[in-house]
Amino acid sequence: MEPSPDGGSCSGSGSGSGSAPETLSEAVREHLRKLCLHEFPCGIGSWNKSRFLPQTWRTWRELTPREEETVSPGEETVEALLGLVRGPHSPWALVEDSSAEDQFLRELAIQSPLMLKDTFFYSYFRSLRVVDKQVSLVDKDLLKFLNLEELILSANKIKEVNAANLPPTLKVLELYGNEMRSMECLCAHPPPLLQHLGLGHNKLLGPLESLYVTNNYWPNLVSLDLGFNDLTDLQGMMVSLSTLRHLRLLVLQGNPLALVPYYRGLTIDSLTRLCVLDDITVSPNEKHQFRGFSLSGDLLAQEAQFVVTIGSVKGVVDTSIWDPEPGPEGPFITYNYYVTYDFVEEEDGEGSQYGGVLAEIVRPTTSADLVVQELQGEAEEQLCEELREAVADESQESGATELGESELSFISGHSVPLPVPLSAINSAEELAKLRPRMDPRLFPSPGTVLFSTDRRPWADVISFGYEMQHTFKDLVPLKAFLLSGTTVTIVEEKILSWPLVPLPVDILLPDKKGKGEKNKKETDKKNKKEKAEKQPHKEQKVPKKKREIPKELRQDPSVLRVLGSGQVALEPLLAGEPQVSTVCNYGVLRTLESDKLTLARDLKKSKKGVKKEKSKPLMPSYESDYQPEPLTVEVSIQMNQYRTAEEALRLLAPD
Repeated sequence: MEPSPDGGSCSGSGSGSGSAPETLSEAVREHLRKLCLHEFPCGIGSWNKSRFLPQTWRTWRELTPREEETVSPGEETVEALLGLVRGPHSPWALVEDSSAEDQFLRELAIQSPLMLKDTFFYSYFRSLRVVDKQVSLVDKDLLKFLNLEELILSANKIKEVNAANLPPTLKVLELYGNEMRSMECLCAHPPPLLQHLGLGHNKLLGPLESLYVTNNYWPNLVSLDLGFNDLTDLQGMMVSLSTLRHLRLLVLQGNPLALVPYYRGLTIDSLTRLCVLDDITVSPNEKHQFRGFSLSGDLLAQEAQFVVTIGSVKGVVDTSIWDPEPGPEGPFITYNYYVTYDFVEEEDGEGSQYGGVLAEIVRPTTSADLVVQELQGEAEEQLCEELREAVADESQESGATELGESELSFISGHSVPLPVPLSAINSAEELAKLRPRMDPRLFPSPGTVLFSTDRRPWADVISFGYEMQHTFKDLVPLKAFLLSGTTVTIVEEKILSWPLVPLPVDILLPDKKGKGEKNKKETDKKNKKEKAEKQPHKEQKVPKKKREIPKELRQDPSVLRVLGSGQVALEPLLAGEPQVSTVCNYGVLRTLESDKLTLARDLKKSKKGVKKEKSKPLMPSYESDYQPEPLTVEVSIQMNQYRTAEEALRLLAPD
């Protein structure tokens, strides 16, 4: 607690530790104790006691002025003691983050220690500042400060304030960063002279809060800060605030009600005397642009609008360069890339609202479906193994040739999936063993929906040009989402495709002993006959056809891999910023080897590239100047805001 030379201020700040005080008076006493106002070099002791001895009588010699003050042996002068508390390297100096009021109070304890009594504190101090001291109760001892004009109790744990314990002389009251849920407690006995009320960063919630900001409770209020609460009733708040005749400064940003696009215009036109709104001066041009807009307040929908834009992705490694050339039986591998982000979920459901547009709500395969797919895969492998054993037994008995790996892969690749009921999973432990380890970044966080761009093939710069508008009516969870931010993820999708050919009956069920060789000869004879009938005359030469990818393919479930994921902070939108634009950087994935293979592949596809490749090196001085490009994605989230009343009313007009 510290007084200031210009009137008197008592302040204490810092993070509370240990047994934190619960009442305001305890916090005041604790701070005074830590200042050591009655210990060396402050207070009265052997270092300065002769200055404060009782004066019984003095001779005429003692009344004569002296050029220098003499002190008794073993005592220190006032200047020497002040040097001990002022020196930056002195062990008696205050810590660096101490306020000027703390320093003044220490010096006062050296110069005039007899002044430091309770009557001095309670009558001298006009400002009391207790910040981050774990205070939860404003007790009646505060009324002892007879001339208190400023009370700052920010960053504590106050849930309610008994207004009867507030001195009637208060002009400034700040309760930022506490746990207050309503202003009703302050309106029981509000300080009549209060000019500034700061209740930002609390938990004020509900439409009834607008009833407590009227002229009946705060007739002299000039400045009001209710920012970063959960207030939602903008129209009701404007009706109440318009009764405050002296209100000139207002802060409402950070509340859900400030997210609607017409918030600033409606506030400016409703409060014509307002000079500053959300720390931005209200210009005459703004007042002109929104003149008369408050008359249409009942027609305005209470909803927020955001536009999400995703631009280009750079620095993606072309994974296909590592894959071998596919054979006639596959697999044919394709890669696609897309970007996902999560946004708060609407009550009506996002699926119906965004169906049939560019954005796609990603619904990853559930754990149960993944288990079924894995069990089906195991069943197919078991079928192939049984078939391999059956063919082996047949070949041993009849001398037939064993099925090759290609035939077995053909069977396993095109066999019909076998349905496996979930009842086959006997326990939770088995389910946990069978569940694949899915990347949690592929799933939305609780209370959100995952959106994605469309799929694009690999390119050096993958341009998406994605834009989506989100509209929300429930503004309280929207505010909570903006505080937490959104997660932007770049995903690689790998798809394996196989030729869709019916499974040959000959190899499904092996023939019995003695019949296999006979059936094989008859089949070969029949095939030769059909081939001879279809063969053209020798004079007609048919050019050879290039091997093409079969038109009908069966696709395996896609394999997803997260290339990069990170958080995008959206809190600036709550603080009044109209847009958040950033380039998410996920580090370097490319290597010199991968870029060389990609360039070689591209040159091979181009005939001109082949000629140039023969005439000069593949990558001249590439290794010495090589700087891989990091994996990045361009993201922008814009909050719609109306700039004029005409713009707002035009959007409200029917088509």
